[in-house]
Amino acid sequence: MSENHTPKMQTQDLKAIVESLLFVSSEPMSLKQIGQMIDGVPLGDIQSAIQFIQEECDTPGRGIQCVEVAGGFIFTTQPDCGPWVKRLVAGKPKLSKSGLEVLAIVAYKQPITRPEIEAVRGTDTAGVMRTLLERRLVRILGRREGVGRPVIYGTTNDFLKTFGLNNLNDLPPIQDLPQPALGAQTRQPQQQVVNFD
Repeated sequence: MSENHTPKMQTQDLKAIVESLLFVSSEPMSLKQIGQMIDGVPLGDIQSAIQFIQEECDTPGRGIQCVEVAGGFIFTTQPDCGPWVKRLVAGKPKLSKSGLEVLAIVAYKQPITRPEIEAVRGTDTAGVMRTLLERRLVRILGRREGVGRPVIYGTTNDFLKTFGLNNLNDLPPIQDLPQPALGAQTRQPQQQVVNFD
């Protein structure tokens, strides 16, 4: 049997196949990605299988759920099981308050440069940005044109997965957030006026 040979599949097996693909994937899988793994199955049938899996997982007594995040589908634990899951992953360090503040600024104002972030926060963010880059929550998008060509930052798919978002449109409107979430200092930097008279 060649590696490219696709086994024949019965229609009733589609749900089980989709479920097994999602289970072994460490990243969210889009309908298109799942379709590439299962030749000849219409995306509508795959979508129906995912909806059936989601309904099954949504029944009482289940510890997992199938959610749509970062443009794909993935299994995660049910929020009600959080206290027990936290015991298993307790060794993972949490983000500091300043880390969350900087991450929120990047999420809402991207693409953004470090000096622009520092103008909002009023403090140096070099260490915090390094941590966010290491954790793959933010990434370098490129460089802004202009003096010094500063690096511009944006969020990643890992950011979307971590916060259970499908895309950036799922972020709550900024006016709905409590003031401390982005800091009371969300101000624009003052323009300097130089008079040459």
